[in-house]
Amino acid sequence: MNSTTVPALDKMFQILDLITANPQPLTAAQIAKELALPRSSTHNILQSLLTKHVIYKDADSRFHLGSYLLYWAGRYEQQQGIIQLFKDLIVQYPTLLQHTVTLSKLDLGEVVFLTCHEAPAPLGFTFRAGVRVPAVFSATGKAMLSTLSMPAIESLYNGNFPEPITPNGVNNFTDLSTELNIIQSSRISLDDGQLRDGMYCLGTYIRNASGNAIAGMAVSFLQSEYDSKRAEVSANLIKLAEQIEQRLGFITANSL
Repeated sequence: MNSTTVPALDKMFQILDLITANPQPLTAAQIAKELALPRSSTHNILQSLLTKHVIYKDADSRFHLGSYLLYWAGRYEQQQGIIQLFKDLIVQYPTLLQHTVTLSKLDLGEVVFLTCHEAPAPLGFTFRAGVRVPAVFSATGKAMLSTLSMPAIESLYNGNFPEPITPNGVNNFTDLSTELNIIQSSRISLDDGQLRDGMYCLGTYIRNASGNAIAGMAVSFLQSEYDSKRAEVSANLIKLAEQIEQRLGFITANSL
């Protein structure tokens, strides 16, 4: 595990992750034992978290997640107003509603799924909010990466290309650069079975008022559907992305 530059923060996040993941609340002694942390520092961190209501302690001295997290979640939701825009506007696109459509953001070289419109027929891949996958293999990830320089992209991975998930996955920065150049001219990215063999995804990016790509959308379908539907799906996906961008305040050259 990579440690942060502030060990106390690293321990704090370990404790919060443990409380979150455990199906039952834990005592301070159980937390210290599970994480192999000194009881004294565990106690001090827990007391600090209690003071801010990030956690709370029940009558049996067991710790639960606290109400302060709702404040953080609320602020995050305000920043992610794009989620509501996605839900409000996608209903105008019957072509897209026939398929699974995901909305994601880029986070340190990974794609994090924010929300999803599920297709009537399941694809066999879980698009839950919070699920993370390497950006270099996903349609939304590659769409957003296409707006960055290659040195910036390589720095996200410390120069080490992620291990492909399927045999179809791109496996080096040179080939990735070739893919990104195509995206830059078309605004459409492709995951041709790189996340899941047999599943194809077409993606694009969404820019905010400053022109930065803050999210990506992708339409997923079976490989057998790709050739017949890619043109119509791509056109509608770009239209939806541009509509969301306008709501976010992005102004294109054609709008001036």
